Amino acid sequence: MFSENTLWLMLAIFSLSASITLASDPDPVQDFCISNPIFGAIKTSHDMHYILPCKNSSEATTEDFVFSGLKKATGNFSDTGLAVVSASPTNFPGLNTLGLSFVRADIEVGGINPPHFHPRATELVHVVQGKVYSGFVDSNNRVFARVLEQGEIMVLPKGLVHFMMNVGDEPATLFGSFNSQNPGIQKIPSAVFGSGIDEELLQKAFGLSSKQIGTLRKKFDPKTAR
Repeated sequence: MFSENTLWLMLAIFSLSASITLASDPDPVQDFCISNPIFGAIKTSHDMHYILPCKNSSEATTEDFVFSGLKKATGNFSDTGLAVVSASPTNFPGLNTLGLSFVRADIEVGGINPPHFHPRATELVHVVQGKVYSGFVDSNNRVFARVLEQGEIMVLPKGLVHFMMNVGDEPATLFGSFNSQNPGIQKIPSAVFGSGIDEELLQKAFGLSSKQIGTLRKKFDPKTAR
């Protein structure tokens, strides 16, 4: 018979395994599930995933599995010089339930993709044009970064802060893939200064004055922007 210690160890391992299993997108239970947006999105447990109901598989066509929206940049660049086009089940029905998504990012010369992280996905970045300084910070505050040139790829581990900057003399284009259909995104500046965190806490955490906090809030919180 198992000793009491052995039994507790087995229960702990089982619990850990179950937690890891539940922490990623669920495996599909059918060949495909073409999303039917007319029914809206369904939130699964803990709001971790957004699944769109399937339409009848007999109604699926080849076009459901093809997306042409990443052929060119949107031209809608942010004030940091970044333009992003994503492919997810909401605009690419064939991705629904398959546990992945895709994105195209264009960065103007000198532009940046500010520090951010994806709570539900690891990202694989492929530079198709230009030179991009790219990297991430691990939980020991070590920075892993270098300049990526055309054809190179970099993996950005799930949940870790990462960033990009165009350091070349021409616009840069990158493609990123995620192992979740809803990776989520937390932009660090907006999360800190645009979320309503108590001002006194921010002053103590960053050594900033009330005026400086107010300036940053106006910049990163759309509700207070004028």
